[in-house]
Amino acid sequence: MASDSVTTCLSPPVHYVICKLGSEKKDTYDINNILSENGEVCWQAVTEHVCYLESDQSVDYIKSIRSLGPVCESVNLHLKSLTKEQFVTEYALWFRWTNCTELFLEVFDVLQDTETTEVALGLMKLTSCLERALGDVYLLIGKDCPFLLRDLLASEQLAVVFGQAVMNVLRVFIGSPYGLNLRNVLWHGFASPQEIPAKYCAMLLFLTAGLGQLLQTYLMQTKCILVHRPYVTFVSLDELGVFPDLNHETLSIAEELVKLSNFVLKTMLPFWMAALTAFKQSRYADCVILLLPQLEAGLRLLFTTTNKCPNRLLTAEPSALYTTFDEMLAKHLDNEEVNQLPAVLQEPAMEFLWDFLNHQEGPRIRDRLSHGEINLEAFPREVANQIVAFAITLLCRFSDEDMFAFKEHMVIKPLMNCASCYRSQFHPISRLKKQVLECMKSIHLWPELPTVPEEHVQTIKGLEGNAEASTLILMISEIVSQLQQYMPQNFYSSDDTIDSVLTERLLIELCGTHICTLYSPRPVLETVVVLRKISTQCHQVSEKVIASTELRYKQWMNKTLRSRQRHNYLRMLNSIKFLSPVLRLILVLITLELVNVHLVSKKNPFEYQQYLKFLKSVLQYTENLVTYTSPEKNKWDETMELTNKTLIRIRKISDRKLMLMQLAT
Repeated sequence: MASDSVTTCLSPPVHYVICKLGSEKKDTYDINNILSENGEVCWQAVTEHVCYLESDQSVDYIKSIRSLGPVCESVNLHLKSLTKEQFVTEYALWFRWTNCTELFLEVFDVLQDTETTEVALGLMKLTSCLERALGDVYLLIGKDCPFLLRDLLASEQLAVVFGQAVMNVLRVFIGSPYGLNLRNVLWHGFASPQEIPAKYCAMLLFLTAGLGQLLQTYLMQTKCILVHRPYVTFVSLDELGVFPDLNHETLSIAEELVKLSNFVLKTMLPFWMAALTAFKQSRYADCVILLLPQLEAGLRLLFTTTNKCPNRLLTAEPSALYTTFDEMLAKHLDNEEVNQLPAVLQEPAMEFLWDFLNHQEGPRIRDRLSHGEINLEAFPREVANQIVAFAITLLCRFSDEDMFAFKEHMVIKPLMNCASCYRSQFHPISRLKKQVLECMKSIHLWPELPTVPEEHVQTIKGLEGNAEASTLILMISEIVSQLQQYMPQNFYSSDDTIDSVLTERLLIELCGTHICTLYSPRPVLETVVVLRKISTQCHQVSEKVIASTELRYKQWMNKTLRSRQRHNYLRMLNSIKFLSPVLRLILVLITLELVNVHLVSKKNPFEYQQYLKFLKSVLQYTENLVTYTSPEKNKWDETMELTNKTLIRIRKISDRKLMLMQLAT
């Protein structure tokens, strides 16, 4: 990889549009044309700079950028001439609609500085927060907010609030591949720090205030209230903690690595250094916002080298596809050939990238940051730590230099080890393993539940069913002994085949089995969806049984149960005897199927449909259990009948050897 030889990632037409076009007109523009005495933006004077094509009256982006260039320069000089106090007095109020006033005031500080990296960072934050705020405005009228910025800016809903001409001004700067497209060019790691003129950052800051003024008028006329959607928060941060905590020494070595590694495009070096500095200064959101586009740029360099398509390193023309994370992490290239990048990165790194960027239940960090869904003030260190640590491992792995000394360094080696044995946490297969173990933990609590003394039970007449419960338990034992040959050797047990402790140990061992998650075929994913639903229902049954048992016991001891309720309570205690083993059997069953889930692709379409039908019948059973065990229903006798039918069905399928585990042998 020749990262030194790349001087820009912008294709010639894009480079011209962003770096030169807006400076072609040399006229100086009078700021008073677009700024009234009382500090309001004169939108009409701004919108008249947007030019339209004669053919279909769509925006002529080239002419518009050329015409708006001097206006942006004038705004930039005006903002630079203000003190912070003056700016706050004149503009702070107009940023309130964004719900990020502080952020916009910080962008003003950046403009006073000549640090190009900070301007680029300011623009990235500004565009993501502006998108989020515009989405909130959209929801004043519309139902589902568009996911893509370009669709949002082209929506009728925003044109109703701000006017079509105003929206066209915004589209010149962001959201159209034919315009400056500043947000995408930065967020996807195409632009180096010195390539983005600061005047465009100043102009977007100015326009955001102008939008605030227009919105205020609209809200006063319509008596609407702007509601801000709550931020997305990262749940289960503990699951994200794969790499050890980075200390000062590791970060210092990382700074050396950045200068040596081929993974880094030399023009992008300032972004890398700024990201590491931000981490040291505990500015975790800034760190990740700077680093994600650079990971994308480095991986794009790797992608274009391994797939021998150097032209894709540059920004695409508006009519063609950008090479972004989505393409780079896919199994095939757009010409249907196999993408070589996964083989070069190897499975653990691919799983990490899919986990943090793509999987629906993962943190989806890039999406959420770039669309303004995360509160930047409260961005967790844990997440930044993972991204920086992962980046360090890529710097080490992809370099011509002799990196042996670095790789073996005592603070880098643990990172390399963690990276090489990373396993997906957020793929549906990984989530199912987690669900199974959590459900088993819940069932494990049943023996500890308080129950009434045995002699009390004797006093109730007409409580049959012990014999039936025993029959069910016997049938469960038979099925388990049939399944034993598909379990790991050390779980063959002759006596109590459904012992709770043994089941837990078995499930822990099975869930520790590595199952390939990358590019799972559709039948595999469909099967996992049903298995997950079964597991969820089992967990609900367990939680309901625990809650009901504790409540009824309390009521029994306080003598507050009516005769019928006492009957129901004792029936419930009787049902628990077989419900616990049956739930454990189902968990073992779905986990054994999960371990062999890739064999589902061996079934022909008819066999596959039959198999799904069987799984869905087990799902139906667990859904009915949830209903029957709820305090409102209390249908404990019916659960026996249901269980009997389901066990017969499971035994039949097992006899016919239709399960995946049976295909494995």
